[in-house]
Amino acid sequence: MLEFQDFEEKTIHRKEIFHGNIIDVCVDEVQLPDGSHSQRELVFHPGGVAIIAITDEDKMVFVKQFRKPLESVILEIPAGKIDPGENIHPLITGQRELEEEVQLQAKDWELVAQMYLSPGFANEQLYIYHAKHLSKVENPKAMDEDEVLEVYELTLEEAKQAILNREICDAKTIFAIQYWENLKFKEGR
Repeated sequence: MLEFQDFEEKTIHRKEIFHGNIIDVCVDEVQLPDGSHSQRELVFHPGGVAIIAITDEDKMVFVKQFRKPLESVILEIPAGKIDPGENIHPLITGQRELEEEVQLQAKDWELVAQMYLSPGFANEQLYIYHAKHLSKVENPKAMDEDEVLEVYELTLEEAKQAILNREICDAKTIFAIQYWENLKFKEGR
């Protein structure tokens, strides 16, 4: 384990700026290790789960949807926000999202990564699962009312080309494709 000097910033005061359905925003006045003061703008998020789902036909499952912050349509792996009560077992979120978004279920699940997405200002943590032995769900749970998406299945080469074309441009999906490529390399395929 690496040893670090004392880098802790002590919170002097927290001001809540916004409380929303998905995020909370605060500004903290902090004392730095050298005794000086600064401000930190913080976003608090309940976290999320993303799913790497590879079919028996060796294609990865994606969803195509409009992302308002980007003002663009992109391809992503299935993912969703951790709902209240699911934070103890994020796998529950993954199972729910796989069924709601792409009407699939998986017999086996493997947690392949757990990461913070923007630790400079947000505490959002993402759990990425590899869902294995997929099967179609006959009567799937309904998607969220405000979700509009299409399901796509791409080969590894098609997915890599979609990155080059900027149809895939988010970190979790690029990570998933690299994970898949490494998996194929290890398996000698």
